[in-house]
Amino acid sequence: MVRPLRVAVVGSGPSGMYAASELVSDGHAEVDVFDRLPVPFGLVRYGVAPDHFSIRSIRDTLDRIWDQPGIRFIGNVTVGTDVQVAELREAYDAVILTYGASADRLLGIPGESLTGCVGATDFVAWYCGHPDANRDFFESYLPTVSHAAVIGLGNVAVDVARILAKTAEELHATDMPVHVRKTLAAMALTDIHILGRRGPAHATWTTKELRELGELENCAMEVDPIGLESEAAWSTDQRVATRNVEVVRSWMDRPASSGRKLHLHFLTRPIAVAGTNQVSMVQVERTAFTQSGGLASTGEVLDLPVEFLVRSIGYRGTGLPGVAFNDDSGTVVQNEGRIEPGLYAAGWIKRGPSGIIGTNKKDASETVATLLADVQAGGLPTSTNEIDELLSSRNLEAVTIAGWRAIDRAERELGTQFGIDRMTISDRASMIEISTLG
Repeated sequence: MVRPLRVAVVGSGPSGMYAASELVSDGHAEVDVFDRLPVPFGLVRYGVAPDHFSIRSIRDTLDRIWDQPGIRFIGNVTVGTDVQVAELREAYDAVILTYGASADRLLGIPGESLTGCVGATDFVAWYCGHPDANRDFFESYLPTVSHAAVIGLGNVAVDVARILAKTAEELHATDMPVHVRKTLAAMALTDIHILGRRGPAHATWTTKELRELGELENCAMEVDPIGLESEAAWSTDQRVATRNVEVVRSWMDRPASSGRKLHLHFLTRPIAVAGTNQVSMVQVERTAFTQSGGLASTGEVLDLPVEFLVRSIGYRGTGLPGVAFNDDSGTVVQNEGRIEPGLYAAGWIKRGPSGIIGTNKKDASETVATLLADVQAGGLPTSTNEIDELLSSRNLEAVTIAGWRAIDRAERELGTQFGIDRMTISDRASMIEISTLG
């Protein structure tokens, strides 16, 4: 009898889960899904905004994949430190890297390292209850903030601004941990600025996300008119561009509100962050479109007082020892998912941070097809070592599917105490302890 194909998937976000599901669907493969966290689902759990309930419900779809025969979860094990890629390759016939792109891109301007200037990844991780988030910083610093700014015109920038602008009542139904709710409620925030290098026609936010800003209960929209005129001519998608510009224009005639103010600035490029030890101001310059559709400085410089600055200008992946990596793109070097025979990639670490959650299904399918083609061609090395023995020898506290189910139940039970569906448990030690009850 021919033994099943043994595959390790590194990362339990959508691309990893889709790849694992497809591999075991015909019953001829066994897949172990590794994650450095004690819980699965990656950015679906720790990146999707807590108030986006329909998108976060995709977790339930991914969770059902664990019911397929032949899949195991090996959580709380970090590939690259606890176990190396080379060791996985000795224990499995193939390894698929699906660990995403979790590093923020930098602005590259003076003052960016000042306290209070953070990447969106760090802030989003904190308000989503990530166990590795810098709780001490956010929970001591944010209550001192009255003016905040978000740099970027994508969906994540909109998420950050919206979470900052919402009231405690608006956030009640989310699964945010108690410590996050208390900190956000304690903020004396009066003004939030969204700064965009280009204009609304060029923004990568979706119209749906954009409209949500206009639905905030206690926040007035203030739109800088610069950048709204004639700029749709430079957009590659006229239909979406026109719709986005119309949404933004509809906010310009709104009556003032006594609550927080959300300011939209377009054709505004950050050039420096200033402050003594911590952020107190961001300096921006006005830009204008050139005849070719590029941007040029107008020479006008503005100083915006802010104590909290979030950059949201994109993500990039990080490399692993022994894996070919393109530092410019922040992705692994691959062709149709193949890094080399026996080693593959899917998701953001393969193609970069693009697309929606569903995009990962097609992407994972391409990689699985490449892997199976290599199997048919006899091009894969045969595994020789047992992963369970290796993990046991290092005394690693690996979390299983049963352990994840125990954490899931505990979060749902905690949520009932607050009249909500679930509440995220953010402490790693607590999660691991709960997982042993599974």
